[in-house]
Amino acid sequence: MRIIDFKESKCMHCYKCVRYCDVKAVMIKDGRAEVIEDKCVLCGHCLHVCPQSAKTMASDLDTVKYYIRQGHRVVVSLAPAYMGFLQEGTIGQIHEAFRKLGFFDVRETAEGAAAVTGEYAKLLEDGKMENIITTCCPSVNDLIEIYYPRLVPYMAPVVSPMVAHGRMLKKEYGEDVKVVFVGPCIAKKKESTDPRNFDSIDAVLNFNDIRKWMESERISIEDCGDVPFERLEPQVNQLYPVTGGIIHSVLSTKEQKDGYRKLHIHGTKNCIEFCDSLMAGEISGSFIEMNMCTGACINGSAPLDRTVSRFRVKIDMEEKVSREPADRVKLQKMSEGVGLGKQYSDHSTNDLMPTEEQIREILAKTGKRTPEEELNCGACGYSTCREKAVAVFQKKAEINMCIPYMHDRAESLANLVMDTSPNLVMIVDGDMKILEYSAVGEKYFGKSRAEAIQMYLFEFIDTEDFQWVYATHQSIRGKKVSYPEYNLSALINIVYVEKKDVVLATIIDITEQESQARKYYEKKLNTVELAHEVIRKQMTVAQEIAGLLGETAAETKITLLDLCDSLLEEGEKEQGTGSGKRRRGTASAEPGSEAEGRR
Repeated sequence: MRIIDFKESKCMHCYKCVRYCDVKAVMIKDGRAEVIEDKCVLCGHCLHVCPQSAKTMASDLDTVKYYIRQGHRVVVSLAPAYMGFLQEGTIGQIHEAFRKLGFFDVRETAEGAAAVTGEYAKLLEDGKMENIITTCCPSVNDLIEIYYPRLVPYMAPVVSPMVAHGRMLKKEYGEDVKVVFVGPCIAKKKESTDPRNFDSIDAVLNFNDIRKWMESERISIEDCGDVPFERLEPQVNQLYPVTGGIIHSVLSTKEQKDGYRKLHIHGTKNCIEFCDSLMAGEISGSFIEMNMCTGACINGSAPLDRTVSRFRVKIDMEEKVSREPADRVKLQKMSEGVGLGKQYSDHSTNDLMPTEEQIREILAKTGKRTPEEELNCGACGYSTCREKAVAVFQKKAEINMCIPYMHDRAESLANLVMDTSPNLVMIVDGDMKILEYSAVGEKYFGKSRAEAIQMYLFEFIDTEDFQWVYATHQSIRGKKVSYPEYNLSALINIVYVEKKDVVLATIIDITEQESQARKYYEKKLNTVELAHEVIRKQMTVAQEIAGLLGETAAETKITLLDLCDSLLEEGEKEQGTGSGKRRRGTASAEPGSEAEGRR
């Protein structure tokens, strides 16, 4: 069952979850974080520290609503931390609010804690265990079973208050009842599915689930009636959520003195350090209350919408809760026949370890060829470069997680671009202050990079286009500009970079192309002028020829007509016919007439 999931789209390569995971149960795969489920102790740190809320927690809310809709009797086992996070009313009002949601009954998990306290007291009185580690916190239990299996013999062979209470409720109401644990701990979700717990808990909700549900149903605890109900008064066992609460409960319950020192350890780092001390044989004869969360269960692992600090909650609970033990008779009756024992075991996993040569090869890929080059900065989430190299070998981490290496690489690539680009690259801010300036700029504007980044852009070129882009956030692409004072023609691209609130520009030198284009244009103009001159001369010659041809044709026409008239006159005389004058008149029609056309 996956309890913590990641939204890949929100994961932003910050590695914060890796840094804050004290057992390094978060792996980076393809640049995204994933929980290694068989190594996770569900401390909840990754949920709390993720700046992008990329981690999500599985919820049983829909399952619980389904139980209620189907008519099941659903009973709440309410963790005593409710006194800190459901402060609006009394337990009776909270009881009534849950009833309005459809729950059959509400009981305090502290009832189960009272039964567990009795088992701890027996172990102390028996005195056979060298050290006794409380097993109320499922995260602590996972920490020991996975990472410190040699300490398993020190774990009290007792179920947690949640499991004890679930079994007690199923004994009281019948096995068909559905028991829902409500508390501040996400590790309880995993514990509820542990086969060793015999289906004692059917679902787990946190306080935020309940708040949102009540808000959706418009249920206000303060407006609910104070409805009493029959229950075991847990008394001192309500202190289980605060640091030292288990010890207080045990000391109040047990009747005989014992030879164990009493210690309470809370917080992941402290628990790990203490386990290291136990492994080293430095501690013996101790009863150890261990909680993974700092401040114990009142600072539970589930992300909560806090309105009151855990310190205030601790003070309030210690002032309100009685120091008297629970009623022995009632407790015995409720817990009679209920299995409270649990055997813990080695759940460790064996990861392959690299050789020294393999570690050195991985380190060399990030430029760390000597111990002096190992920065051990921790930016990747691992304490040392060697630790990270081991994680890379085990495929829990990636080479590019080394921030200094990637920074140097990016910087060198950026410098390579700025130093070798044939085009001028500039970055300016809203005041036109030059932030970056490539080396080629000295060729065009006579300003070196060192000089330019101390100047404003308007000190040597017009900034109108740059200011327009900055003001409008619109881009200018492929615009031709001329800087005659620098004998430069250029093609500029200017864009606004929103994330940095700067303007980025590239200036491409097209002076030579423009010069060649002008020469080509001038050549074309000369060609056109030459063609026009040829045409003019040809037209003049044509006109002269046409004129000469016209005069010659007219003279020829007159001559031919005279010749024709003479021939006709001679013919008429020979044949004694009409006058030649008449014939000539008819034949002398104007050019373009019908007669002329027939001729």
